[in-house]
Amino acid sequence: MKRRTLLGFAATTLMVFGLNNIATAQDRFIVVQSTTSTQNSGLFEYILPMFQKKTGIEVRVVAVGTGQAIKNASNGDGDVLFVHAKPAEEKFVADRDGVERFDVMYNDFVIVGPPSDPAGVAGMDDVVSALKKIAEAKVPFASRGDDSGTHKAERRLWSAAGVDVSAASGDWYRETGSGMGATLNTGTGMGAYIMTDRATWISFGNKGDYRIAVQGDPIMFNQYGIILVNPEKHPNVKADLGQQFVDWVLSTEGQNAIRSYEIDGQQLFFPNATSAGDIQKAS
Repeated sequence: MKRRTLLGFAATTLMVFGLNNIATAQDRFIVVQSTTSTQNSGLFEYILPMFQKKTGIEVRVVAVGTGQAIKNASNGDGDVLFVHAKPAEEKFVADRDGVERFDVMYNDFVIVGPPSDPAGVAGMDDVVSALKKIAEAKVPFASRGDDSGTHKAERRLWSAAGVDVSAASGDWYRETGSGMGATLNTGTGMGAYIMTDRATWISFGNKGDYRIAVQGDPIMFNQYGIILVNPEKHPNVKADLGQQFVDWVLSTEGQNAIRSYEIDGQQLFFPNATSAGDIQKAS
């Protein structure tokens, strides 16, 4: 009787231990609130398997506009924030929703347009002057209109050009309320100019005869940052696993992974992590 009791106890213990191990393995994932540009460009699909292979941690990405990603993370719905609107990111940290912000990588914004170039901006590298010409010509301009990092940058540029696009909304200025890929599809369909991050444009498969019209202005610089969501304010955050992801992205290995991502021989993102030290060039 005692033998059966001991065997039963041992079996129960092993079963509980096994279930605990399964539960622990299933819990080894984090949620990253990020942007449509990092997702649609294919970057995450390229680098996340490398991170998972190294750490065993699965990364589940919620790809929305930067404004929505920050809002989600501010509600504690995520472990890491990976977006591209530095002032909003710094406010996120100042509000104690994030622990610390780090630069990760950059590329730039471009304005694409139809080959007919009705505003006469093709070849310009002064984006403010180009936007003034588009507004004066009152030719269609498709905006994301979704409080994303791209939308925030675009609105800053319109403001610098002295153009009140709110007054033109629904006329020549069209707001899609959609992600970058959907806005490109809508904009090319209506013959509009569109501002997009270069990575999404390179990876966009429905360019038709559209081409880059305006590029090369330093104020179109597009910086991305990464932040661990603050576990002191949001206790459900998987701080240890999330920090491992942040550390890997900022490490030499993570930065080289970002650097090595290309489409048709074109590099989409350029790593510039603030804490990665000397970054080795990818071979």
